Parts: sequence; C-alpha cells; structure tokens
Amino acid sequence: MVFVQVCPNGARGAADGAVVPLSPGALADAVEAAVAAGASDVHVHPKSPCGQDTLSPRSVAATLEAVRARVAVPVGVTTGAWAEPDPAARVARVRSWTVLPDHASVNWHEEGAEAVAAALLDRGVGVEAGLWSGTEGPERFAASPLAPRVLRVLAEVMDTAPESATATARTLLSAIGTAHGRPVLLHGMDGGTWPVLSLAARLGLATRVGLEDTLFLPDGERAGGNGPLVAAALAEFRSARATGE
Repeated sequence: MVFVQVCPNGARGAADGAVVPLSPGALADAVEAAVAAGASDVHVHPKSPCGQDTLSPRSVAATLEAVRARVAVPVGVTTGAWAEPDPAARVARVRSWTVLPDHASVNWHEEGAEAVAAALLDRGVGVEAGLWSGTEGPERFAASPLAPRVLRVLAEVMDTAPESATATARTLLSAIGTAHGRPVLLHGMDGGTWPVLSLAARLGLATRVGLEDTLFLPDGERAGGNGPLVAAALAEFRSARATGE
C-alpha cells in the first residue's frame, strides 16, 4: 500500500491563491477530494478568522470536526512555533484543546519541542517528529527519551532546489539513521517536492503532498487543488517505484 499524507494548506494564506483552503469548510472540501484521490492520512493547519495559523482550541476543534465529518482517515495538525512562539504558551494550548487530533507534528529543532511532544503524548495524541534538513532536529531527536514513543518521523527536506533536493534528502536520512525504529515519511518542499517524492518511492518510504508543499503539478502546471496533487503523487510514486528511476 502506498502511504501518501495530504497537507492541504500549511502556513500558506490568501496571497497564495484562492485554491488554498483556509476555513474549516474549505479544508473539509479539500481533504475529501484528496482522500477520494488516494490520500490515506491528513495534516492540516487550523486558521484564525484572519487566515493565520493558530493553535487555539476553538479553531482546532472547528477544523477537526469539519474534516472528520467528511473523511474517516486519521487527521493531524501542526504545532509549529510560528503559530504560538512562546513554548510555555504552546504547551498550554495543547493542554486546552477540547477536540483532539489523531496526531500532531512537532518540529524537533524548535525551542520547547520536548515539552510540546510530552503534552501531546500525555493526552493520547500521536506525535509526528518533524526533522528538518539544515537544523539540529535530527541530533536532538536521536538523544530524546521521547523518540521511541513517536508515531512517525517526518524527514522534511527544506532544500527547494530540484537539482540538489535529492542529495539533501539522502544526507538528512543518513543523519536520522534508524529513527529509533519509528516509520519515516520523507517529503520535499516547493521545487524539491517531486524529486524527493520520487526518492521516497525508490526507498519504499511513506511520503506526503499538498498545497502546503507545492502549488504545482510535476509538469509545472499550477495545481487546481489538493485532489489533483494527490493523484499526481500516486502516479509519480508508482512509476518511480516500478522503474527505479
């Protein structure tokens, strides 16, 4: 089975085009289309009324309820520091959620990551350990007592250059090593999205795609939504795995 997580919006906003879903209703529509296209898991960024990423319990609940009313796959959210810069406040937000996601990503290079992950685990929420290339995330994760308890590791390639993203991905995977035995999901960003997705296929790793990671299809055409991105990702994934190219 090909595991493709959909990331329908990320930190993108209205400036990235009307196709990026921001409201709970728009996210529900986008996720439904993506799951129909073959996505098996969801990672969303709940938004404030003004379109900014937020960890507020009201916005998280509204987003999760809207999406879950339409799909039956696991749904996760971000805990990125940009949504709540103060580490203690970030932990307090997690502890105040009234509706819990199935999982939440924690960027291990961010200040307070261990405390956020611990708060999520205490509440029975799966943790996706976000390990970004070019950061101390992999080293910190390797030394973390919480590492064996995470749901999966997100190997996140921040190199957006298509000609070098694959090499950066290999370097990141080498730094991650055995990942404490946890499953690894490998993905790229912007220009690195499709080369890194092909590498994930060749290595037999899970991957993700969506408007958070790229606004464009493999042929360079602007994506009309998350459904077409997931369909393209599955086609690219199967082709790369079959040919080894």
